[in-house]
Amino acid sequence: MKRAIVLLSGGLDSATCLAKARAEGFECYALSFDYGQRHRNEITASQKIAEALGAKEFRCFKLDLAQWGGSALTDDSIDVPEYEGAGIPVTYVPARNMVFLSLAVAWGEVLGAHDIFIGVNSVDYSGYPDCRKNFISSFAETARLGTCAVDENWKWTIHTPLQELSKAEIIKLGTSLGVDYSMTTSCYNPDADGHACGHCDSCYLRHRGFAEAGVEDPTVYSVNVKN
Repeated sequence: MKRAIVLLSGGLDSATCLAKARAEGFECYALSFDYGQRHRNEITASQKIAEALGAKEFRCFKLDLAQWGGSALTDDSIDVPEYEGAGIPVTYVPARNMVFLSLAVAWGEVLGAHDIFIGVNSVDYSGYPDCRKNFISSFAETARLGTCAVDENWKWTIHTPLQELSKAEIIKLGTSLGVDYSMTTSCYNPDADGHACGHCDSCYLRHRGFAEAGVEDPTVYSVNVKN
């Protein structure tokens, strides 16, 4: 059985990605990050999802991107907006996926896992540059050149099974693969009890996705959310 590293954030996209990797026959090693994010309930969610979806191992890597902030997700002085318009939003965490993928590659070398799954998306997403196809393909080549792969004549495969799917299509896929979305969390600014704010872009995209998929949204919101 081939091994794969699956980046797991606790959200519905990454949970679906893990289920997809498992369905493709990979032995999955789930990797989450405690990076100083304000929505820390995603760490607990990630571990529960990894266990429920049969990951071989779950690791939560600790690093502090809040040291320099620069994002509403890692800097308490920047408010999470209710709606993000055109351009790169303030919830973008500088180079986050580049950092996360680099650490996934490092663990993959140790495990002999040359496949990495990440739930990036170019359709229903917030405009983050590190979710785009050009970045993913470029990173795969950089990883090859910077690891034993370049001398041992193998390559890294970065799987992005959700890249061209809408949020509704992702939910339908995950539902068919047995994902329990009540275990996932997407909100950028949950309250002290972990209830979703219902105002941020992530809440909006999530709720709309369930509505368009015709699947009941299991999320507990602190306010009523409009479709």
